[in-house]
Amino acid sequence: MTIATVRIASILVGGCIAAFALSAPAFAIGGGGSGSGSSGAGSSGGSSGTMPTCKKGQLYDKKTKRCVKQSSANVTEENRTDYAYSLAKAGRYEEALAMLDTLKNPNTAEALNYRGYATRKLGRTDEGISYYLKSVELDPNYAQVREYLGEAYVIKGRLDLAKEQLETIKTICGTECEAYRDLNEAILKP
Repeated sequence: MTIATVRIASILVGGCIAAFALSAPAFAIGGGGSGSGSSGAGSSGGSSGTMPTCKKGQLYDKKTKRCVKQSSANVTEENRTDYAYSLAKAGRYEEALAMLDTLKNPNTAEALNYRGYATRKLGRTDEGISYYLKSVELDPNYAQVREYLGEAYVIKGRLDLAKEQLETIKTICGTECEAYRDLNEAILKP
């Protein structure tokens, strides 16, 4: 092979890799907090883990395993809710809230929890707490919302209320579940 042939082959292979990288959905990176849906017994579902995130105006369809237009009528409410959470975990809070706005029933424990999470991460802690409290009302055994509510109380300097949530989580899923560990860590941080 000549040097020119090697260069052309290298360019072709590099171009294919770049084309694949540009067409593949980016994966959300969870940072801090619980990365999976609800942790408690008796919970009404929740995210099945972090899913890929797509470019703005699209959402990841778990059924087809690809990005589709947000207006796609075939995407379930649960899929939209879980995708909103993936957006929030990826730091795309405004997009997460916009996705939650597309729900026919935005008043589920999970949707309210994720709305609380996104608003809290945008610095609107009191608003986030109001969504968390509505979520707790719908599902008192939803450990993840109690974790996030406790984290919001830590932000507000209300360690007494955060510890109450920690004790409730302990009754739901024990001290080894992610929700308990993450809230306990947030409380213990100096």
